[in-house]
Amino acid sequence: MLIRFNIRNFLSFNKQDNGKSEEFSMIAGKVKSKEERLYKDETIKLLKFAALYGANASGKSNFIKALSFMQETIVDGELPTGYSNLYCKVNETNKTEESYFEVQLMIDNKYYLYGFTVLLSSGEFLSEWLYEIGEKSEKRIFERDIKQGILDFDPPKDKNLALKFKVYTDDIKPNSNQLFLHFMNDNKENLYKTYKESDELYIFKKVYGWFEDVLDINYPDRPISSSLYFTNEKKLKKASELLKSFDTGINELQLDDVPLNNINSSNIPNEIMVKLVEKMENDLKNEEKLSEIKSVVRSKKDYFIFSSDIEKNLKCQSLKFRHNNISNLFDLLEESDGTVRILELLDIILSEEKKVYIIDELDRCLHPSLTYRFIKTFFEYVANNLDVQLIVTTHESRLLDFDLLRRDEIWFVDKKPEGNSNIYSLDEYNVRFDKKIDKAYLDGRYGGVPLFTTIFPIDE
Repeated sequence: MLIRFNIRNFLSFNKQDNGKSEEFSMIAGKVKSKEERLYKDETIKLLKFAALYGANASGKSNFIKALSFMQETIVDGELPTGYSNLYCKVNETNKTEESYFEVQLMIDNKYYLYGFTVLLSSGEFLSEWLYEIGEKSEKRIFERDIKQGILDFDPPKDKNLALKFKVYTDDIKPNSNQLFLHFMNDNKENLYKTYKESDELYIFKKVYGWFEDVLDINYPDRPISSSLYFTNEKKLKKASELLKSFDTGINELQLDDVPLNNINSSNIPNEIMVKLVEKMENDLKNEEKLSEIKSVVRSKKDYFIFSSDIEKNLKCQSLKFRHNNISNLFDLLEESDGTVRILELLDIILSEEKKVYIIDELDRCLHPSLTYRFIKTFFEYVANNLDVQLIVTTHESRLLDFDLLRRDEIWFVDKKPEGNSNIYSLDEYNVRFDKKIDKAYLDGRYGGVPLFTTIFPIDE
């Protein structure tokens, strides 16, 4: 789970007046209401939901881009395209200043702090660190001062593994173009198999795996999910019930067989089909206990569910929709944008994986009442039962309701006159729980709303 995210000198996020980075936190405040949906242990209380509000161009999407930048850099092993121009331009000196990215995570009931600094204008990493955080102390896993060619770490207890670590650290020390966390997960499958009992080694795999598999970042032009719930009969039935409860007019989802020769490049590009078949063949090799491998592909017109058995026989089905008592089935193309949006979001409700979902513009294509109902459903089905976090950006003021949200679940992103973004929680304000938060927000009480100027002079 995500505990904190800190950022400095990236897009519209500069540094605070005291020189510190901007910080977003999922640590619960002192609010006593709705505690049943928090994650709680002896050390910490964590929120499972947060909504970020702000005017257009305030920096909400830049906050998500910062997390995505960190994720892509770690998982792909290189800085994303266009990196040299992503420093915060509100100050000319920022071009030669380091950019700072740090997360605090909870993985398997342990707490980790990982981060790095990078000079974006040149693409050089300057420092990198990973710590395990205890209740009273910190344990260093490794710390790099890349400019000085220094990498400090506590050697593993296993002597053979310690020798390998020495080789790895010697290799990476002078390399300012690669992160050690990625390096320790790049073609290291045999290493992890050989030393599968080593907790010291698996820390690298766990932290890297959080970025690769747990952090699920989504933008308006990118489908929210893999929609694998379509491949599960029980979940498909539950999805039908949810769609019906959301008043979409749909009362049943159904899978229909599609002849493979009916699928052409107008449905799915050939390169995607080739990659799909390769992936499913690899999955069959690696998943010895499974008799069938399934994968979902979304086109503009349809959802296709491909399955391959142990004999490598490939078959395909498509998703159809039944409306009320109408006998004919409907295609995805015939459904509204709002229905398609809900289909994407349902993966959050139906997934049983421990994920951190980040969604930009949650309310896109959704009626305000449906957005409210979706969040309420998330709390009822997911937050109360699973360690899943959902962080969204939105303009939907109806969510600003203390009957629905806790005060510490509401965040604002505001752009200062100088052009840099500031992120802060409603919990910083002393707000009565009987106050109309939506009206106060729209009136500009907490910032994060547009400030209009007059275009044409007004005659007196």
